[in-house]
Formats: sequence, structure tokens, C-alpha cells
Amino acid sequence: MSAEILSPCGSFESLEAALRSGADAVYLGGKSFSARANAQNFSHEELETAVALCHRYGARVYQAVNTCVLGKELSSLADELEFSCRTGIDGLIIQDRAVEYIIRTACPDMPIHASTQMTLHTKNGVLWAKEHGYSRAVLSRELPAKTIEELSRLGIETEVFVHGALCMSVSGQCYMSALIGSRSANRGSCAGACRLPFSASGKTDSKYALSLKDMSLADYVQELNECGVSSLKIEGRMKRPEYVAAATTAIKNASIGRPWDHETLKAVFSRSGFTDGYYTGKTGAGMFGARQKEDVLSASGVLPGLRALYRNEPQKFEVSFELSASGGRPCSLTASDGTAKVTLTGAVPQAAVNRETTACEIKAQLSKLGGTLYRLKAASVEIDPGLMLPLSEINRLRREALGLLDEKRIERLDRRREFDRSRLILDRPKTHKGKIPELWVSAQSLSQLSELDISKIPKLILPLSSAEEAAGSGIPLDKIILSLPRFSFDEEALEKKLLKARGMGLRQVECTNAAHIRLAKSLGLSAYGGFGLNITNSVAAHMYASDGLKALTLSFELKASQASGIASPVPVGAVIYGRLPLMLAVNCPIKAELGCHGCTRSVTDRTGAKFPVLCRKADGYVEILNSKVLRLSDKLSDFSLDYCILSFTLETPAEVKSTLDDYLCGRAPQGEYTRGLYYRGII
Repeated sequence: MSAEILSPCGSFESLEAALRSGADAVYLGGKSFSARANAQNFSHEELETAVALCHRYGARVYQAVNTCVLGKELSSLADELEFSCRTGIDGLIIQDRAVEYIIRTACPDMPIHASTQMTLHTKNGVLWAKEHGYSRAVLSRELPAKTIEELSRLGIETEVFVHGALCMSVSGQCYMSALIGSRSANRGSCAGACRLPFSASGKTDSKYALSLKDMSLADYVQELNECGVSSLKIEGRMKRPEYVAAATTAIKNASIGRPWDHETLKAVFSRSGFTDGYYTGKTGAGMFGARQKEDVLSASGVLPGLRALYRNEPQKFEVSFELSASGGRPCSLTASDGTAKVTLTGAVPQAAVNRETTACEIKAQLSKLGGTLYRLKAASVEIDPGLMLPLSEINRLRREALGLLDEKRIERLDRRREFDRSRLILDRPKTHKGKIPELWVSAQSLSQLSELDISKIPKLILPLSSAEEAAGSGIPLDKIILSLPRFSFDEEALEKKLLKARGMGLRQVECTNAAHIRLAKSLGLSAYGGFGLNITNSVAAHMYASDGLKALTLSFELKASQASGIASPVPVGAVIYGRLPLMLAVNCPIKAELGCHGCTRSVTDRTGAKFPVLCRKADGYVEILNSKVLRLSDKLSDFSLDYCILSFTLETPAEVKSTLDDYLCGRAPQGEYTRGLYYRGII
């Protein structure tokens, strides 16, 4: 069975382009809570029209409500979701678990899809989504073919990106735009800072070390169909209708085994061509590219021709007609599209004066289906001899019959649902205030902590790779939390490492994605939520607490006041020191430009600012850190939290000690530093 062709719609013209080019489904956003805030998007009135239009085409429509939601927005979020449910959309694409709570409570039969922003890329992650009632998992773009096939056999629909832009960072784990300019990718306002010049050589030149080519898996669509993928997703809600038409046509043709135009697809939009590197496992320099002048010129040459792809209605449905006309009684026309049947009565045929109306003439009128969604399958006409039936009457009956078939289809696909808002509890008041938080320490190795008095630190967060050393260090084991790799290509190996750590008495782990939570639970480990869960409101905090997490580290995209207002049944905290990770990337920019060095180096932007690249070679990814260190040693009293984390990455033991002393004493920071987003917030 062929997978669904899922096309992007950032505007109504793009919606028409997608439907007329053969999309089986579309995804779009409303005016709020959409991860493409800068697209034109759809008002409530436009959304109602869009749903009816999609259902007329027999297509499904999914609404993206896939941003992180602030506490003050929860009531507005519920309003938006209520409208969406009552409008009849076919499913919601979500990231924030507050959306999950609202839908599961007020409209439990609404399908929800786990957005790629939830970083689902392993068996445990996909099964977590399935067990939490999600009907579909939108997989991370970074996965190879074999993994996609394995994840598509787990009894839940999978959605795979097959064409469009590739972010440098794993989706849901990019904070660069937010920390540099307050424009949060997790809030739909990404400024695309990664498309600006960056260099791995240390020079402020015009290299684009963080810009990947667009992906295209059109050559592998048949393969994806065979491995059980449910939906083939085209990226591009910010793109113009011509792009939507070209991409939809190409993927549709590839899916049914027809030739597709690679050069036109490349011309309409690309960044120095396309890549299939993640799917084929061929990562590296060949995946990098930036949009060049030649790309822009190529697009201008093909756009006029592409408009022809969606100028007219596609004849998508077969229709059969049966017309009967006899003297003395109204004629009748029955039309069927194979699913629905309608019958209309028309004028009474008159005795012919000059010339009778023939069956051939009537069939000719019934076959005039241009500008409709229908193509003629069969036409049966019975008319008594000697009668005249005006051709205008036949045309009227044909038009009305097709309109009724459209209405029947819209009615058949109507998914309008009730929404019981009275069941929702959105206001979660905080029960404790004014508490000075504990100071927890996160480090890359035990050696960084050699000058600390460990007895004064309630919790130590160390990499899983340090488990054996930590277990033999003499540090009380209940102090140690093992941080799990933020991205994993070998979950079986990860499970073995955790079993070994458990055998040494280490039973606490930091979870930064849903897969970690399920894996920890299956092994009987105590799970602590990390910043990668992107918790920005109290409802989401309660949802993760209900999964059994012992504590929750909030998103560092919150203001200090917002973080302090989060209510949770378990302790909550925040990262208040360190080089915050701007990106989690599977494709190392250092390796791509200079070759693999297996060590920490930096990328340099056009201003000369250096962003360290923390190598996680053993786990297959890198973390790109902020150029400035977050320092809040004099602001601890602004955080009404249970704990705060000092996150050490590149610091020496002496720097670790002096930093901890600064926080314990409340000393104001010196030198160059940043306050992060804790006082300026995000858009």
C-alpha cells in the first residue's frame, strides 16, 4: 500500500497547489501555536474553508499545534484546540504535552501526531508515543533507511520527511535562534541563524559550516512504501505555491512509479542541490550547501511554468451517469462516484418539432467534465424516440449532480467533534514559594570536580560513559545522576550500558527525550527530566511527572519569573550556569570542513564569535555550545525553584571550584558573559 503524500500549506494558494497536484493530505497552521509563525497561516474562517476544500478532494487535513506553550497561553490554547476539534480537522501535530492533556481530556477521539519536535528516533521513543495514545510518530530527519524500516513495524503510523529543508540541528533541540536573538525555534519563530556564514577554520570568511543542503528522497519513495512508512512528508510551509506543486507532483509520481523531473525540482528551490545523506548513511561534507545566486536565478526561470501544475482542477474521481427520459414525465439523472450515488429529476421532455435529442448528444454533454474533480467512467442514456430535451437542462443536471457528490464526500469525511472544556484543569497553582534552590553540578568528567567538596553538592550529573569511574569514586551513589546520550543510533548498546551501571548501584538517570523515559522505566531506574524535554508550563510538568519522573529541569528558554511560576508535583529546576547547547547535530561541521579530529574545536561566525563544538563521537553526534557563558551567580534569589544546575563543559577543575564559590557567595560575575533568556525572554 502506498504511503500518504503529505504536503505543506502556509497559505491558501499553497493549499490549492497541493490539492491540485495530488496531495493525499496537507498540514497547515493557525494564526497561533504553529511552528511556522512566519508563514501566512490560516484564520479561523480560512481553516473552516480549508477543511471543507480538503474533504471535497478526499484529502485529509492536519493542523500543526506544535510549539512550546507558556503558562499564560494555556487558556488561549484551549480555545484554539476547541475550534479545531469542532471544525473537523483530521488530526493534530503536537510537541507540548499540555496539548496532549487538553485533547485527551476534552476531545479524546481526536488523533494526535507526535511532532518531529519531540525527537522520536528510536524504538523506545516511538513506543512511548504509541503507549501514550499518539496515532502517529513523525520521525527525526537524521535516521538511516534501516532504522526507519524498524520503527515502521511497531504498530503505530510513522511519518518521514522526504523533501525539503534540513536543519543543522535535530528538531526540537535547537536553541541557537532563541539564545542569539530571542526568536525561538520551539515557538515557531526561528530566524535561521544557521544559514549565516560560519567557519570551522577560525576565519570570518564566507563558508557556511552550519548550512545543509535540502533533502530529497524521491528516489527512495518506492522503498519507503515497501518498508511500511505511513506518510511521506514534504517540508515547506514557508515556501511559495509553485514549490509545493513541484514537490507534490514529484513525490506523487515517484510513489506510483512514474518519471519525475529532478531538474525542475532542483530549480524551484535548493541549496546547491539535494542530499540523501542521512537516509543512505553518507554524512559529511557532501551534505553541506548554501543558497547561491545560481539557485535563485534557476527558480525564476521555472516558476511561470510550474503554475500550470495547479491552474486546473485534477480529474481525481471517476463518475458514472445514468439518464432516463420518456414522454410525459420528468427526466432523471443518477450519478455515482463509486462511493456515493445521487439522483435528480429535471424537465419533462417535449415532443421534437424540428429534431429529436439523441443519446449521443446527451452523452457528449455528460462528458463535459473540464474544471471538475471528475472524469467519465461510463454514461448510460435511455431516451424515447421523438423527444427533445434541452442541452442546457442536461448541463444543469450534470453540474448539480457533481455538486451533490462533492457534498456527499465532504459529509462522509466530516470529522467535527465535541469538545468538553469543563473537564480541563489548566490553572495549576504553585504550592511553595521563596525557596532558595539547591545547587546541583553537571560535569563532563569526574576529573573536573577534583577540587570540590562533594559533600556540599546534593546531586552530581555525569555522563553515562563515566559510570564505572563514578561507581568506584567513593561518592555516595544516591548523589549521582547519569546523563544519557541526547541522540542514539544504537539503543541496544545503550540498554546494555545502563544494565551495567545498574549492576554497580547507579540507578538514577537524566532523560532528555521520551525514549529515555521509557527505557529508564523498563529497567527500574529513577528518571530525572532534562532540559531537552522543553517543559515551559505547569500542565506539561504534571504530564511528565505522571510518567514517574522524580524531578524536572525546565526549558532555559523561559524567563526566570516564568520558570519560578511553574507548578509541579515533583521538584523543578533550571540550568543557571554554563555554555548552553545551541544545537544537537548528527553531522559534525568540524569534520565536514577540516576532517575528524575527535576533539572539541569551534565554529566562528561572521563577527568573530567562537562557538565550541563538543564532540560526542562515541554516540554519533556533536553539541554546538554558546559563545558566551551563562552566569547568574548574583541572581539566585530570582529563582523560586527546588534546584539549579551549574553545567560545566570546558572548564578546568580550578574554574569549576571558583564558579561554584561565586554561586555559593552570590558574587556578581566578571568579564564577558550572558544572562541567557532569563530576563529578556523569547518571541
